[in-house]
Parts: sequence; structure tokens; C-alpha cells
Amino acid sequence: MKDRSTSGILKDWYSFNLKLVLQGIIIGFLTGLIVVFYRLAISRGDESREKIYSALAEKSPLIILGWFVFLALAGLLLGYIVKLAPMSKGSGIPQIKGFLIHQVKLDWFKDIIAKFIGGVMALGFGLSLGREGPSVQIGAETGLGFSRLNKRLPVEEKFLVTAGASAGLASAFNAPLAGVMFALEELHKYISPVLLMSAMAASVTGDFVSRYFFGLGPIFQFENMDVLPLSSYLYVIFLGLIVGFLGKLFNWIILFVQLNYSENNSIREIYKPVIPLLISGVLGFTVPEVLGGGHHLIDELSAGHLAAGFIFFLFLVKIIFTGISYGAGVPGGIFLPMLVLGALAGKGIGEVLYGFGMIQENFVLNFMTLAMAAFFTAVVKAPITGTILIMEMTGSFNHLLALITICLTSYITADLIGSKAIYETLLERLLENNKKGPHKKRKRSSGKSILEVPVMGGSDVDGKKVKDIKWPERFLIVSIRRGEEELIPDGNFEIYSGDCLVILADNDEAPLVKEELLKITSN
Repeated sequence: MKDRSTSGILKDWYSFNLKLVLQGIIIGFLTGLIVVFYRLAISRGDESREKIYSALAEKSPLIILGWFVFLALAGLLLGYIVKLAPMSKGSGIPQIKGFLIHQVKLDWFKDIIAKFIGGVMALGFGLSLGREGPSVQIGAETGLGFSRLNKRLPVEEKFLVTAGASAGLASAFNAPLAGVMFALEELHKYISPVLLMSAMAASVTGDFVSRYFFGLGPIFQFENMDVLPLSSYLYVIFLGLIVGFLGKLFNWIILFVQLNYSENNSIREIYKPVIPLLISGVLGFTVPEVLGGGHHLIDELSAGHLAAGFIFFLFLVKIIFTGISYGAGVPGGIFLPMLVLGALAGKGIGEVLYGFGMIQENFVLNFMTLAMAAFFTAVVKAPITGTILIMEMTGSFNHLLALITICLTSYITADLIGSKAIYETLLERLLENNKKGPHKKRKRSSGKSILEVPVMGGSDVDGKKVKDIKWPERFLIVSIRRGEEELIPDGNFEIYSGDCLVILADNDEAPLVKEELLKITSN
């Protein structure tokens, strides 16, 4: 058994940098394999669904009725899967964020199985959900399983979980840099060398496995996309403003449906997926373009012109159906639907601008691509990840200036109108529901955690001595990382911006300690 005393934890902390990189590579490889099979299964499901609806169009009403009965039974099965593994609900990203702050318990093996099977079923039958959020959870819980099976210390576990999450996103999108940045910007909201190394090792390895099976090309093949001239940037800012408001609308729909349907206790859990699956059956015969994650729809939008009116109609149906699909609480994320909605908004607005002679025809595709990044930014409030993600997914770094411009615009717009980051809000609801449950009382943990807290310029501790700072209680400063140096502070040690405080705290106290420390190191 490993030494789980305070001295043992600290000794392990100072010797595991290289070990974390090696473990990150293993976790990235395992995650990559699982996500590859997950993607393949969903792809086969999409192909089968298209063939089924094509064949049913020529069948008798009785056979079509039988299909709807089958959809209802599939909905019951999905509801039963979610009942067996409650943490497999939704995208899984809020669950991982909650786990990293010691507020959510995960059963890694059960969750991975339920997420895989439930996700394939949900997307295969046409619910408007994505594979990317579930891939993040699958990767994170693969890291957790690796940690538990190898009896790693709690100080290592959060790094292994984060490494798996990075590999999950990288494998799903063929985007290793976005996988790393998502872990830093969204899951942890700070950068440390140890976190960066483990996440990057896993992300690159997961991407390698994914590209071995799916090829070296980017997810989207957008050809003949010229660089947008600076004279068109006023329209880019205009697009960012519009998408910022649309992002808030998306968040409102997701949260509204979840509050009134997913969290409605008057409907039994196993019945909740039935309604969206029946709706998917109706849409399969009327508007099949909005079924599934929507990768095929982005390909269609990039291939040629569609009437602006029809594009906006698809946007309306897609955003409502996505809210209903996610609100059912089945395994499936909103990552890809976000990008699809951004593509629809950008393509529609681009067609309008082209119709009025404001932009050239060849720049309509640029507006579609830019709006994808902007919509993601407005919803998730992670502009750096949004910028890098679209660059990697399109395989072009020629549009960096336009991407930064529109992501910054949509972020500021969403911020000014009071739109909160969707995963933060979903996490708050998850934690609130956990407190309400009769079986959710958590046992006090005797373990300890190592926390890393960055010091920002102009904060209350910047330029002050350790002894002159009014510190919170219930923690110990183990060391202070300054560049490549690891320094042991005394009372006269001066702290500067850019330093990283390495903190030891009890597992149960860690979230509160970190929150209190961030108040004085970030202001």
C-alpha cells in the first residue's frame, strides 16, 4: 500500500512529474481506443437511421406505427440505463467538474459502460446530442479507473482524471491542443506545469490513436476558404454580437427544459427519454436534417447554398430539439449541437449579407466557420478553447485574427447580457440536486489533496510577505513555484504575481479552501 500520510503525500508530490507524463500516455492510449469505438458505433448508428427512415417512407402506416412503438421501448431502455447509472446523464462535463472539487462521487466502470451504450443509443435513434461531452467523461473516468486500479494517491488522481478528459476531447475532435486548453480553461481555470504536462501527454496520445483509425485530416474538410479581408471585419463584429445573444437563448432553452422536464419529479425517470425519441420519429419523416449530432449538416452547409429562410428554420428546430433531447437526461452532450447551431447562424447571416451585396460569395463559408467558434464561446465562456478548436477542426491557421475577433466579441456580448457559462450552471444544479437526494450524504474523507493556486497581478497577496497576509484557515503552504524553481517559504518570503502556491488540505475542505484562496490571489 502507498503511504497516505501527509509526509508520504508530499514525498510523492516531489517525485512524480515524469511518472505523470508516462501515466498520461497510457491513459491517452486507453481513452483513444474507447472513444474510437464510440465514434465508430455512433457513425454506424447514423447510417442505419438514415436507411431506416428512407425505407419507412414507402411502408404502410401500420409499419410506421410499429417503428414509433419501438422508439418508445428504446426510450424506456435509455431511462433504465440512466436509473442504473445516474452520473451518465447528459454530457458528463459537469460531473467531472464536480468530481475535481470533491463534490461528486463517480463509479468509473458503471459510468463508462452506461455512457457508451446510452450515448450510442441516444444518438443512433436521432436525438440532437453530441459525442464530445461524453467522450470527455469517458476519458476522465478512464483516468479515474486507472488511478483506482493502480491505487494512486489522491494527489495524483485529479491529474489523471484531467489527462483523461483532455484525451477524450482530443480523440473526439482530432484536436489535441483544444483538448489541453479545455482542461485548463474550463475544468481547472488555471495553468500549472504539472497539469499541462500530464494533459498534453494524454491529449497527444489520444489524438494519435484517433488519427490512426480515422486518418490525418481534420474533422471538417472546408476547401477553398479564402482569408477574410480586413474591410469585412465590421461584419465579423456584427456576427459576434448576434451570436452572443443566440448563445444566451441556447442556454436559456437548455436550462428551462431541464428545470421543467428533467428535474420534474412527477414523471418517473425511466419515462423521460420516451418523449424526445417519439419527437425524433416525427422529425425523421419531416426534418431529418436536425437529427443526431449534426456533423452531416455542417458538411451540407459547407458544400453549397441553401435559402436563408430554410437555414433559419433549421436553426429554430435544431435549438428547440436540442433542448428537449438534453433535457431528457440521457447520455449525450451539447458540444457538437453548439457548433452546428453556430454554423447555421453564420451560414444564414452570411447568405443574407451576400444577398445584399455586402460580402462576396466565397466569404459565406468564412462566416459559417467563425460563427461556430463564436457560438461555442458564448455558451461555454471559453474563448481560447473555441478559437483553437475551430482552427484544429478545419485544419487552417490562416483565420486566427478573425476567430479571435469574433470570439472576443461574442464573449463580451454574452457577458454584458448576463449569460453564464453553461457547464458552471449545470454543475450548480447537479450539486443542488445531490443535496436534495435522500441518499446523497457524503462520508467525511480522511484523505488529503494538493492544490495549486496561481497568484494574479494586483491581487491582495501580490508583493506582500507571507506573515503580512491574512490567510484563510485549514490549509498548509507546502511550497511556492516560481518559474522552474520550487521554493519553501518562511514568514519573510515575498509573494509575487506569477507565483503558484502549492497547498495541502483535507479532501473535504479542499473546495472551500481553494475558493477562499482565489479570492485573495485573484483580486
